Amino acid sequence: MTKGGMESVELFTTEGKGRGLKAQKEFLPGDVIFAEPAYAAVVFDSLTHVICHTCFKRQERLHRCGQCKFAHYCDRTCQRAAWLNHKNECSAIKRHGKAPSENIRLAARILWRMEREGSGLSEGCLVAIEELQNHVESFGEEEKKELRADVESFLEFWPPHCQQFGMQFISHIFGVISCNGFTLSDQRGLQAVGVGIFPNLCQANHDCWPNCTVVFNNGNHEAVRSMFHTQMRIELRALNKISPGDELSVSYVDFLSLSEERRKQLKKQYYFDCACEHCKKQLKDDLMLAVKAGESKPSADTVKEVIQFSKDTLEKINKARMEGHYHEVVKLCRDCLKKQEPVLGDTNIYLLRILSIASEVLSYLQMFEEAADYAKRMVDGYLKIYHPNNAQLGMAVMRAGVTHWHAGLIEAGHGLICKAYAILLITHGPSHPITKDLEVMRVQTEMELRMFQQNEFMYYKMREAALKNQKIQVMPEPSNENAPSLFHKKE
Repeated sequence: MTKGGMESVELFTTEGKGRGLKAQKEFLPGDVIFAEPAYAAVVFDSLTHVICHTCFKRQERLHRCGQCKFAHYCDRTCQRAAWLNHKNECSAIKRHGKAPSENIRLAARILWRMEREGSGLSEGCLVAIEELQNHVESFGEEEKKELRADVESFLEFWPPHCQQFGMQFISHIFGVISCNGFTLSDQRGLQAVGVGIFPNLCQANHDCWPNCTVVFNNGNHEAVRSMFHTQMRIELRALNKISPGDELSVSYVDFLSLSEERRKQLKKQYYFDCACEHCKKQLKDDLMLAVKAGESKPSADTVKEVIQFSKDTLEKINKARMEGHYHEVVKLCRDCLKKQEPVLGDTNIYLLRILSIASEVLSYLQMFEEAADYAKRMVDGYLKIYHPNNAQLGMAVMRAGVTHWHAGLIEAGHGLICKAYAILLITHGPSHPITKDLEVMRVQTEMELRMFQQNEFMYYKMREAALKNQKIQVMPEPSNENAPSLFHKKE
């Protein structure tokens, strides 16, 4: 079955897994299989003043809706583009006296769209909203309690003159949001800023080692002529060669966890038992639990003790990061690495987690040489574990490249930036803001590398002079959040 803009995929049903998507033609790495605008989307409650409610970009100064005083936009173009979806919301917020939570706002936007267009298939959708999975029957007591509270809040917010929906159907919509809400990120892809419903994307099944990735594209309303404007959308992109008839899969969770941990997370958040090859055969688990090889192999008790010490340290690190005590974080990382290094292998996930935090925080504190050393070791480990075209890997390699560049290690920095660029061309595409930023860095580091190769002494002299005149750009403050996960699920 195909529909408007979805000619290259087919919806099918399998025993045990339910619906899925199949390729109708061959795709190569980096190809966009389909792009899909959101059926409905909202900005998170905590960010409504700093994120545009149309394109979800972070901006310094936003225009506020003069009517409800709640919605914020980049400019008049974004405000005009939003009016169809904001109109009902605007008057409901004024009537209600305040904006409700993101879940209520998203449910209301979905139901207003259904009121406008009727139920059944919307243009370009393979599946109707009412047919999406809600998993309400699998909810635990706490989730059922939250669901009842959401339905009550929704009924208080929903205007009496709008089409009325039954309690069961409203509960279905909240269930759909709970297990199908897709995380929207800002234009740099580093922070989760909102949640949206994309019915076609919901049909792609999970695999821990998928053949596709999903990237959120904020669109572009900046072009002078509106004919060149592009809409906010998700893009499903091929990670490797896909043949006609192959199932299209995406990963709902980050791969950098043991198969048992990933399965637990998938069961808890998405209510299914992962039966992918990597989970069944526990592929790469040996790498993620690697211990130091050699004649003096550590005992099982020593390994257990170091892993427990690593887990305790990670808890202390989280607390120190939350409080902004970054020098304390560095001390905790160094102490932990001292204990880990004689015992854990270079791909052990507990070692890699500490290396990742240490390199990020040291970069922020502008201690670039030490940060670069840790970043290099982290990337070397990641390259043995991740799929070669994994977006998280690409972002980690990019951060490591920038750290080396700031440390004055131009050869390694340029090499890592080129490697990251090759990955992000496939996962994000050439027009994504992150890839464009990376291309600028690639050109700059290439120019500096040529200068370095011609005359090392002059290169360091010029670098020193440049740093005196212009301080090195401060790295972004370390975030305590993980990279945005694919689907938005409240813990």
